[in-house]
Amino acid sequence: MREEKEVFIIKPPSSVFETINLKEVVNRIELLFAFAIRDIKVRYRRTIIGFGWAVIQPFAQMVIFSLIFGKFAKIPSENVPYPIFAYSALVPWQLFARALNDASMSVVNNLSIISKIYFPRIILPLSVIISALVDFFSAFSILIILMIFYGILPTAKLFLFPVFLFVEIFCALGVALWLSALNVKFRDVKYTLQFLTQIWLFATPVIYPTKIIPEKFKPIFALNPMTGVIEGFRWILLNTPPPDFTIMGISTLMIFILFFSGVIFFYKLEKEFADIM
Repeated sequence: MREEKEVFIIKPPSSVFETINLKEVVNRIELLFAFAIRDIKVRYRRTIIGFGWAVIQPFAQMVIFSLIFGKFAKIPSENVPYPIFAYSALVPWQLFARALNDASMSVVNNLSIISKIYFPRIILPLSVIISALVDFFSAFSILIILMIFYGILPTAKLFLFPVFLFVEIFCALGVALWLSALNVKFRDVKYTLQFLTQIWLFATPVIYPTKIIPEKFKPIFALNPMTGVIEGFRWILLNTPPPDFTIMGISTLMIFILFFSGVIFFYKLEKEFADIM
């Protein structure tokens, strides 16, 4: 009797939801970290200071903001010294800004790899987020020193730190997925990034608290996904007055909308990357 052979039929996914395969990303975890390590090495190759640049940038911004907005403009800082008020927001902002700038170019910059071998393309912007976390914790070490210098002791709210960090990672990755996919089709993205980053910085309560914003404009600020992140970091680290939880709730909702829509949009465009580029 003739033995029947098992037949496998390979079909393209019928929807974007079938395309999203988290297990595939987990199976390529080594590749993910290899890209992240490569990004770190390339960024600091042939630099004298190395990781020091991750600290110098937010620290220099803190000094400038403290002089202009703290000393001259007298912007309130919620009963904490203005330098640490600004720096505690600049550290998470730096992580987000890296997502806007570096992750948006991650797919285009790896054209030679994408056109030759297959791997989950989402690994590229995700690896940039991981490498940006190295800069985040480098700059965060200075924040700890500033807290000790100003005599600010952590409270039990510090246990919420991982929660806010993961929320920001979702926010940064959501933006990275949108921009990296858009940059494949529209190369205008890289020309607007610097402008977008600057505008977004001043639209986020980095140099000022949300309490000085007029009530009629607060719903607009709540739509900014980074508003809740910045206010949350200040609250748990510096023990500032509790933020407006309505604003934080709306801001957090925007983060998850941004993230899930970014995942869907990225996977929808992923199959066209090699052809477009």
